[in-house]
Amino acid sequence: MSGLSRFYGYVGRVLRVNLTTREVRVVELEEGLVRAYLGGRGLNVVRLYYEVSPGVNPLSPENKLFFGVGPVVGTGFPLGARLNVTAKSPQTGILGDSNVGGHFAPELKYAGFDQVVIEGRSSRPVYLYIHDGAVEVRDADGLWGMRVREAYEAIRREVGDPGVQIAVVGPAAENLVRFSGIFFNRSRPAARTGLGTVMASKGLKAIAVRGDGYVEVAKPELFEKLVEEVEFEVYSHEQYWPRRVMGTTRILMAANKIGVLPGKHFTEPEVPYAFEVSGEMLALRYNVKNRACFSCVVPCSRVFVVKRFSECFISEGPEYEALAGMTVRIGNKDLDKALKAIELVNDLGMDVISVSEVLSWAMELYSRGVLSREEVGGLSLDWGDMEVVMELLMDIAYRRGFGDVLADGVVAAAEKLGKGLEIAFHVKRLEMIQADPRGLKGYGLGFAVSSRGADHLRSEPFIELSDDPEVGLMMFGEPEATLRLGVRGKGRLVAYYENLCALVDSLGVCKNLAENMDILNYQKVAKLVEAVTGMTLSVAEVEAIGERIVNLERVYDVREGVRREHDVLPERFLREPLKVGASTGHVIELDLMLDEYYRVRGWDVRSGIPTVRKLEELGLRDVVEDLRRMGLLPG
Repeated sequence: MSGLSRFYGYVGRVLRVNLTTREVRVVELEEGLVRAYLGGRGLNVVRLYYEVSPGVNPLSPENKLFFGVGPVVGTGFPLGARLNVTAKSPQTGILGDSNVGGHFAPELKYAGFDQVVIEGRSSRPVYLYIHDGAVEVRDADGLWGMRVREAYEAIRREVGDPGVQIAVVGPAAENLVRFSGIFFNRSRPAARTGLGTVMASKGLKAIAVRGDGYVEVAKPELFEKLVEEVEFEVYSHEQYWPRRVMGTTRILMAANKIGVLPGKHFTEPEVPYAFEVSGEMLALRYNVKNRACFSCVVPCSRVFVVKRFSECFISEGPEYEALAGMTVRIGNKDLDKALKAIELVNDLGMDVISVSEVLSWAMELYSRGVLSREEVGGLSLDWGDMEVVMELLMDIAYRRGFGDVLADGVVAAAEKLGKGLEIAFHVKRLEMIQADPRGLKGYGLGFAVSSRGADHLRSEPFIELSDDPEVGLMMFGEPEATLRLGVRGKGRLVAYYENLCALVDSLGVCKNLAENMDILNYQKVAKLVEAVTGMTLSVAEVEAIGERIVNLERVYDVREGVRREHDVLPERFLREPLKVGASTGHVIELDLMLDEYYRVRGWDVRSGIPTVRKLEELGLRDVVEDLRRMGLLPG
């Protein structure tokens, strides 16, 4: 299907649903936006920027929720199929965006849409059923209050189609826990930045999609040639089998080896029990089947079985972030209990990264005597006490007792209690992932400047793990750029991969393969875009798309108050050297790297605001006028 007059790869239609009025509109996807932003993340951010006014309350009807897929989604390209969800974040107050795999993205395209825009607020709970171009707004009174798994199964029964793909929120989102996510087919979350909270605030419990459409590519022979080349590169890659067997859980042992684990709230960068809670242990004793996202040749997700408890349970995953979050970050050595906790986090509908931070933050304060037992509702917040963790997870989701204190995130918790802000590990109010930036300095810079807060997936500068100075010299003109403990060249490193990651998200393929395994570079992306859409773009034009997205996201954040002083890391990583492990003695020299990053970006070094010259170079002249009207242009 191709609703655009000149391009393949797209359905060419955008679905707009106003939940206040129940108005459903289908509009044509604009050709100009396709050329400038491709799809997925790019299309979402441009609509967020232009359609959601500055200063809007994220939980008001005026906020909008965008679901966007890229042109490669649904074609069968062998690097998976992913979707971006975007809104103003209720957790951070800036750009909210999350990316998810599975099968929902291609199904949305087969059902007839490249993008869905949710507006307004329903007066009563509803869910959407999108099928073959038709849209139904269905009553969800009976679904409200259900956990993720229960609601998923209830919708499948009601729709009467086992192939339906479903995005659903859990009770945490309904209770407006600020770090609630949207869960796709039970176990695949778009969990970061509180987008489930936005969805629930609109009275929307779920979106179910089903379609019998298809996606045409412009040049089938070129497309098949690229498919063969990519499959060969993936199958022959040294990371193929580790990723296939363990997925991202393989990272835990690797992180322990180089001393960057978040053990006991970033006080233990390596732990002696790493193997007992590792991806290797999962593969040996728990995993029973591999599972892949749509059209992906690396089935990196895993179905596992836990038999220890009164009722054995089967689930999918976990990823590294969840695994490390529910083990080493909170001092837990029991893998069975960690998997049970992860399952509960998912079923309640929360972001496990944020959960792991609020828990480990409270545990550190408790262990130091800064938080008393009375202040935490009579609980004993000892490291690794999983009975208390399970109780607290329920309390957070239902906003009970001390759980209510934690439910708005670690910064809000510290502000409510009047203590612990100095060890609240976040950037721009988004909790940090499971990696210590003192031993991964390019990642640390990426955390600081990420458009959605403390996050690695905006830049993912994996190449610094090669510790190969020749690669750094070749790619960035600086040997230190690809040394994980180096400092110089990190600005170029992070900017390069930020642009590439934005492009990958806008195409709709998997970053773990396309970017982490170095399968797609700008030259290949240009060929892929031509094969799928028929657009002939130069390598420079392709790179400019990624850079344009990053700059527009930055301007959106600037509009909401972000400046250089917000591109910072917690003091522990800047001032306290690591004391043990392979990265002993290191802190992160952020200011030096920030200066280089801003210069490479063409942003004002003092304020961190993109310059007129850079914005005009990227064709963002109307954005320049917006900044000028708001008095935000640098010096």
